[in-house]
Amino acid sequence: MTNQIKQVFSLLIFIVSVNQIIAQEKDSLSQQFLMNIEIRPRAEYTSNYILPPNDSIDPYFYITQRNRISMQYERKKWFIKSDLQEIHLWDENNKASKVGSINFYQLFFETKLKTINFRLGRQNILLDNGRLFSDAPWAQQGRAHEGIRLMKYSEHFSHDFFFLFTRNYNNSFDAAYSPVASNKYKYMLIYNFSYISKKAFSFNSINTVDFLEDSNSDAIYARATTGGRIEFKKKQWYYTINSYLQFGQNSKGQHLFAYYFQPEIKLSLPKSNWRLGAEIISGSSPNLSANNSGNFDVLYGVTWKFNGNMNVFTRFPADVGGKGLVNPYLFATFLINPKLSLRSDFHLFYTQYSLLNNLNQEMSKFLGFENDISLKYIPIKQLEINCAFSFYQSTNSMQNLPKIQDVNKLTLWSYVMVSYSFNALNHKIFSSN
Repeated sequence: MTNQIKQVFSLLIFIVSVNQIIAQEKDSLSQQFLMNIEIRPRAEYTSNYILPPNDSIDPYFYITQRNRISMQYERKKWFIKSDLQEIHLWDENNKASKVGSINFYQLFFETKLKTINFRLGRQNILLDNGRLFSDAPWAQQGRAHEGIRLMKYSEHFSHDFFFLFTRNYNNSFDAAYSPVASNKYKYMLIYNFSYISKKAFSFNSINTVDFLEDSNSDAIYARATTGGRIEFKKKQWYYTINSYLQFGQNSKGQHLFAYYFQPEIKLSLPKSNWRLGAEIISGSSPNLSANNSGNFDVLYGVTWKFNGNMNVFTRFPADVGGKGLVNPYLFATFLINPKLSLRSDFHLFYTQYSLLNNLNQEMSKFLGFENDISLKYIPIKQLEINCAFSFYQSTNSMQNLPKIQDVNKLTLWSYVMVSYSFNALNHKIFSSN
């Protein structure tokens, strides 16, 4: 029996134990058991750039499929939720291909009280717009965290407190297809505060401290990230500013002072939406000493949603050589009919500081242009079909970065994904004292 299966059975035993303890209490209200099943295959094609699991074959075609069973047992003051998923990978040319990764995307116990809710276990975290903390819906495995969450909500305010931790995962396949194995912290504390007025103004703040292990020693360093986002809406116009500071020490023990800044405006029309904005992710100035860093880490958010579907820039600071990223963008969405929509995203990419070539000469800050064209079709409520085509046109500066194989060729990526999700069971039990 593998360690993964042992962990699954240990978690199941924990749930059964909690259920038996709480079930002893009299409950005059209904009990409910829900089961949802999702089947999500996706075929992808890449050419002239590196995107895991491919690291050498070009062009590259592969298919992944996620099968997920979501179950929830609910009583008056508590409920238990589990999302058991299996991920398949079909790839004839890659020796590392495997079939059948089984794990829990979520598995938690939560109370339902009037003022404060308590959640314990593996859980997804989506805060604000997903820039720093996201459940990573695009990834077949998703993203989750393990720990404790306290939630307090009122009409205009919400407060979320988290204490999270990571464990060791030794299986190489899990590193790519487990929802938790890619988390880089040892411990993490988060406080998320939100305010929503009845008018057009809202505010969200995220404050976190993550404790990172040195890759070469047992030392642990503390890194803090603090900031927030302001939103304002007026008729068809929407304005937002998102800004964060990051300080403390990174996993290398360097003293860190970095920042993130994103202004955006959106115009909503009856048949289309237009979003114009920019992201600035700070990097390290050439004038900084070796003991200091200006590299902002986007923590555990999603990058494709902000920096392009192709994920050319997703690992910071590695994918930009520690030089920061400036990304002006324009997103346009068109509603063709109630079931079909078309979206086109345009990105320009620049480094904040110039990269150096092999002769130690400064390269142009302009890295390239990306265009993502995607279609979403929802013929029925349970079925969603997505397809997209993206291309990235590089400049010579991309020779110094790890994603593009040949800067003189167009980089391509496309996919077709089908998601079929349905309620398999919704069973209610009414009991009386």
